[in-house]
Amino acid sequence: MKRIHEYKKLFGVEKEIELQPLKKAYRNLVKEWHPDKFQDGDEKQEEAEIQSRRIIDGYHFLVSMAPETKEKNLPEYTETITNSAIADYQHKGMLLEITFTDGATYEYFGVTKPIYRKMINAGNLNRFAKRNIYPKYTYRKSKRILQEA
Repeated sequence: MKRIHEYKKLFGVEKEIELQPLKKAYRNLVKEWHPDKFQDGDEKQEEAEIQSRRIIDGYHFLVSMAPETKEKNLPEYTETITNSAIADYQHKGMLLEITFTDGATYEYFGVTKPIYRKMINAGNLNRFAKRNIYPKYTYRKSKRILQEA
C-alpha cells in the first residue's frame, strides 16, 4: 500500500487512477527529470537518473492498476482465478503474491498477516482465496511468471 500511495503522490493522483491524466503527468515529469537534460558533471544528473527510473517504474505500476487496464484484462484474470489452482504464494509486509498453475502471477495489496495466516491454515487454499482474497483486495498482474523445471 505504501508503494501505491508513494506513486500516486509522485503523479498527483488523488483517488481513482485515470490513464489520460496519468499519462500527462508522466510526460511532464519525464521532461523535467530526463537525464539528457543535464550536462556531464552536473550534480543533478545522478539524481535525474534515479528520478527518471522511479518515474518510469511508477507509471508502469499505476497503469497496471488503472480501472481501464483491469477491465481490459478481466477475462484473463477471471479465467485464471476460476480455472487455475494456486501453485505458489508469498507474503511480505502487506503484499501477497500468488502464482497460479497457468503461470500468471498477481499481487494483492493490503493483505494483513492475520489474513495470510488464515489462508495458509485453511483446509482448502483455493476456496479461501476465492472467498476472502480475490474479491476484497486491490490487485495487479505481476511481470513474474511461473517457471517450470
